[in-house]
Amino acid sequence: MKRTHHCNELRPEHVGQTVTLCGWVHSRRDLGGVIFVDVRDREGRTQVVFDPSDLPAAVFHRAETLRSESVVRVTGGVRRRPEGTDNPKIATGQVEVLARELEVLNLADPLPFQIDEPEAAARVGEEIRLKYRYLDLRRPEMLRNLRLRSRVAAAVRRYFDDLGFLEVETPILFKSTPEGAREFLVPNRREPGTAYALPQSPQQFKQILMVAGIERYYQLARCFRDEDQRADRQLEFTQIDVEMSFVDREDIYAVIEGLLQRVWQVALGRDIPTPFPRLRFEEALNRFGTDKPDTRFGLELADFTDEFRHSPFKVFSGAVAAGGVVKALNAKGLAGATQGQIQAMTDIAYGFGAKGLAFIKVEGGEWKSPIVKFFGEAEKAALTAKLGIEEGDLILFAAGEWQTSCEILGKIRLYAADLLKQQGRLNLPADRFDFRWVVDFPLGSFDREQNRWSSSHHPFTAPVVEDIPLLTTDPKRVRGQHYDVVVNGVELGGGSIRIHQPDVQKTVFEEVLQIPPDIARARFGYLLEAFRYGAPPHGGIALGFDRLIAILCGTPSIRDVIAFPKTAKGTCLMTESPGLIEPWQLRELHLELRVPRREPAPDGAAKS
Repeated sequence: MKRTHHCNELRPEHVGQTVTLCGWVHSRRDLGGVIFVDVRDREGRTQVVFDPSDLPAAVFHRAETLRSESVVRVTGGVRRRPEGTDNPKIATGQVEVLARELEVLNLADPLPFQIDEPEAAARVGEEIRLKYRYLDLRRPEMLRNLRLRSRVAAAVRRYFDDLGFLEVETPILFKSTPEGAREFLVPNRREPGTAYALPQSPQQFKQILMVAGIERYYQLARCFRDEDQRADRQLEFTQIDVEMSFVDREDIYAVIEGLLQRVWQVALGRDIPTPFPRLRFEEALNRFGTDKPDTRFGLELADFTDEFRHSPFKVFSGAVAAGGVVKALNAKGLAGATQGQIQAMTDIAYGFGAKGLAFIKVEGGEWKSPIVKFFGEAEKAALTAKLGIEEGDLILFAAGEWQTSCEILGKIRLYAADLLKQQGRLNLPADRFDFRWVVDFPLGSFDREQNRWSSSHHPFTAPVVEDIPLLTTDPKRVRGQHYDVVVNGVELGGGSIRIHQPDVQKTVFEEVLQIPPDIARARFGYLLEAFRYGAPPHGGIALGFDRLIAILCGTPSIRDVIAFPKTAKGTCLMTESPGLIEPWQLRELHLELRVPRREPAPDGAAKS
């Protein structure tokens, strides 16, 4: 069974040697009675020639029956390819192996899609690819992604090891602390009515490691969140988890910038400049409409609250009178947007609770919009000056509460940029990476989904020191020592300096997050107690590893960089999980289902 070389190894200097290759049949071609087979393994491909004049009939017959993706072992002599037949697309393209022996280790069934055709995977769609993931992973594109993921993971470990960090594994079975996303619960058969929770992050354990004197910790941590799936979100994911003692924010920035420099060099051979520019949360919202801005292009928001404070257009002046703002965006050159595109932008506004979307098209030297009649010359001049309005522009407005108005136009800004890219009027080079630190977040924010105040980051984030007196008098004005690192509009990760004083943590729980003392003790009592025994100042960060790899691979979906991902519905099509629970399993867990039980489909029957 032993092979002498892998399938990307043979070169002209191997000519004359007898070699043995093992791998999969990538393709088979019968040309005038001579069979050419590309044998592929993880490293690459080699062409093998089966010439009936040099082979026993039985060996040649086996070559004739080969199907794509069958597993073979081939022994033969290396020779130079005939003149004019070199294949520059593969590293072994100057040589070939003239077969003497062929062993079929496993004859593959006909394939659901072809591995050797790059466009075949796109034609069959993602569901088929996920169902036959073991075939999908054989494609060079997917293998490249997993290889890069492995190289980056190794680089991360070397980097932190060089800086004196310890890699420490934290528990997967934890307790429920329902202050973040929805958790996965694991019922405990030993104590009926109790359950473990799968960790959303190792947050509390890594803080306890700082109390334990570890000082510098990291982990490639597996985390779990029972939330709706998106292209950049999975139920289970990996994060680069980091915590350090005796540091401030600047120390965290320096370590992470150094890490990302190392990763970009290893993965892409690129040097990225540091330090990364800093952008305050408020400025990010005001300019870009989001706390994870894509700064590779303009289309920035402008504020017109003062200009429309006394406007006869009551939608704007009324919003200002109610304590809100008026914001505008110039979607340069999009005056010709179709009705459908305008409706798509309006739907974005509806999604934030707005009643509509005001806009102006600048065409034929005119401002075309029903709202223009309410504008005076001073307002028009202010719009022209701040937005640089020209022929062909599309001006879009949002009026109301500050953050909502910013976020409406922030989403529309990205939609407008996509339209401009499709039209070839906005070029964003694939090898351009704009990094930013977004800082000075509010300590608490209103969660629209849960309809309550919650932590902007998490409940252990330290307030900015000068804002601590506001915790008991005006908690909504308190800023947190929270920071996000963003590249090209994608949040790579976030972290904070942590609270290490028990009294400050108690105040944040009770005054900012409105968590009753008994609930705080039940959920976090062990952490608060640990802080009483000498907790050092500490802080950290977590970077989304899957998201990071997707950026490096140039793919919009993290499913393309995870070996066995879930679908948008949270299922694994290959293993058909999640699966049904047997009655005896429920009895052991002291559980009873209150939903109609679905029986397994008979073999061969369609599954609902």
